[in-house]
Amino acid sequence: MRREDIRNIAVVAHVDHGKTTLVDGFLEEANFFGHKSEHEEAFMDSNPLERERGITILAKCTSV
Repeated sequence: MRREDIRNIAVVAHVDHGKTTLVDGFLEEANFFGHKSEHEEAFMDSNPLERERGITILAKCTSV
């Protein structure tokens, strides 16, 4: 069965142009974190070096 409510998107931008913030916003709007939950910033940045430096290094994918 084909679902009509699924969209594929890609977020491509230069360094420090808000890609991680945009994706965090998508996840929050989709209620990915649960009802009114407090979640950490840069949720998708799971690599320790990414967390330490505050940058996204590795590409990620998720379903919303």
